[in-house]
Amino acid sequence: MLIDIKLEKLSGHSNSGKIGKIYVKVNDNIKSGDEILDIESNKGNKTITSTASGVVKSVKVETGDTVKKDDILITVDGELKNTSTKKKSTFNYMGGLMKPKKEEIDMDITVIGAGPGGYVAAIYAAKMGAKVAIIEKEKVGGTCLNWGCIPTKSFVTSAKMYDNLKNINEFGLCAENISADIKKVVSRKNNIVKELTNGIEYLFDNNNVTLYKGDAKVLNKNTVFVKSNNTETTINTKNIILATGSKVSMIPIKGIESKNVLTSKQILDINKLPKKLTIIGGGVIGMEFAFLFNNFGVDVTVIEYMNDILSNIDNDIVSEITSIAKEKGIKIYTSSKAEEIIDSEDKESIVSFSKNDKLHYITSDKVLLSVGREPNLGEIDLEKLGIEKNDNKRGIKVNTKMQTNISNIYAIGDVTDKIQLAHVASHQAVVAVENILDKDVDMEYDVIPSAIFTDPEIAIVGLNEKQAKEKGLDVSIGQFPFSSNGKALTLGESKGFVKIIKDKQTGVILGGSIIGPHATDLIHEIALAIKNKLKDIDLMNTIHAHPTTAESIYESILASTETGAIHN
Repeated sequence: MLIDIKLEKLSGHSNSGKIGKIYVKVNDNIKSGDEILDIESNKGNKTITSTASGVVKSVKVETGDTVKKDDILITVDGELKNTSTKKKSTFNYMGGLMKPKKEEIDMDITVIGAGPGGYVAAIYAAKMGAKVAIIEKEKVGGTCLNWGCIPTKSFVTSAKMYDNLKNINEFGLCAENISADIKKVVSRKNNIVKELTNGIEYLFDNNNVTLYKGDAKVLNKNTVFVKSNNTETTINTKNIILATGSKVSMIPIKGIESKNVLTSKQILDINKLPKKLTIIGGGVIGMEFAFLFNNFGVDVTVIEYMNDILSNIDNDIVSEITSIAKEKGIKIYTSSKAEEIIDSEDKESIVSFSKNDKLHYITSDKVLLSVGREPNLGEIDLEKLGIEKNDNKRGIKVNTKMQTNISNIYAIGDVTDKIQLAHVASHQAVVAVENILDKDVDMEYDVIPSAIFTDPEIAIVGLNEKQAKEKGLDVSIGQFPFSSNGKALTLGESKGFVKIIKDKQTGVILGGSIIGPHATDLIHEIALAIKNKLKDIDLMNTIHAHPTTAESIYESILASTETGAIHN
């Protein structure tokens, strides 16, 4: 018989939600309890499972659709989960399948959240001999691996390759009938994510880390409760590490509930490339998506509230990437405030925004909301536990040991609201574990490279020019263009430059910025120099292989001296 699978409940009693990833398609054979799709609401995320077994006859929703309670999600030709005419049990837990198993265990460290902070903490602590449990309510790898760093870079790579193929004649080659299959792009992304998440779970097993997939509740500083599958576990723990990450920030724009509005998470599962895309937010995430969709041939518009896109970096970098973006056809409106999103009769959306006290309008197939992320405190009752928040009341307050004000409770990653970068979370994880194991280590934030995967890439480490001036430092600046670098020319990527900032008197390297080919890889030479307080002469006396883009770092150091760069 035909059975309609309806939306019965959303997280936190929400009235509506937005369809995320869809796990089934027409003609799939499914069983009762199989995952159908993910739904996002303002109260959290929820995975919907089937209440029937059989063959999927129709899928009534698409990624990005807004749904409410009792809406039909899929139709199945089969049987309902419970077809027995026997008298129902008076006890119904976990769908009446079986009585929950209860257990109590002892751990040295319990980690809540298995993102790049949490899973690194768990594995590192286990390698150091600690008895470790880790709890994850969604997917191992967290936002970074499942909906952030890795998936977006997979998209970036596919988009860049497609753009190269469109311009292949510049390399003396010919190609015809070039096209982009976004479904295959998404599939490739999913395969990469699956391989990496499976790898993390293998590392858990290999290092005797106990993984619980479920919701964690911190009862007190030494007790964590978790429901995982059909087991209720009470964990008596000596230490707790909170690594619950962050979530997409939402802003009060009228019409934000439109089915055409996507978050950075939802857009990674699209099944059709939009012809036109409007991005609200010109920060790192917004600009990465702007360039990658532009490379796919999408007409992209960016609306940014601040005076500049990527407003925290130096003006010359901003000017260069803005110029490149406009040259590629990306339209950018800065000092602009998104006011309203209106759905038109032809299923497009009209975004109205104010600039210079005037209203302007942009139409597009899809709208990407990209206004940043905020700490995800989840189900953690900080007030009950007595854990203090930061001065801005957004994240959890920690000291340089990554301790909260409760000495055996630590917090790492985005939930601390310090620097929202995966590699920062991972390093904070190591620092937290070493302090738990009595090694007395401090977390330092002076030398943290930032990588921005626009086209071309941008990378920054140490002091930038703005910060050096604010500190009143007497500095010398050396700059070298990739247009004078042989390897960059052979790659067909000659835009951008390397900039080095050093102390004028001592020659000690203080900072560096790179915009150009392989910038995110090249930045680590400069990071190593800053970390070890190397001087200009140290890098000048280091022989750089030819022909490589790394020679541009050497030339930028020379450019900061009286001699000047050789090839410019």
